[in-house]
Amino acid sequence: MKVKKIKVIKKKDVESLSKDSPKDVAKSPETAKTIVSNVSTWVNEFQKRKREETKTAIETFIAKRPQNASS
Repeated sequence: MKVKKIKVIKKKDVESLSKDSPKDVAKSPETAKTIVSNVSTWVNEFQKRKREETKTAIETFIAKRPQNASS
């Protein structure tokens, strides 16, 4: 049988914890702009990599299939 431990937190402890910890990190416009910039960069890099992989795959696929001269 497992014994579960219950931790009792008093109301004043909860209030002091919530005041000490930041609720929203991205409140300032500079921070929000930085986050948007970082995510946009990641998305652009991901899309660029996918395009390059697709281009390479298509070129490889087309190059391996010789065309017949017969009609």
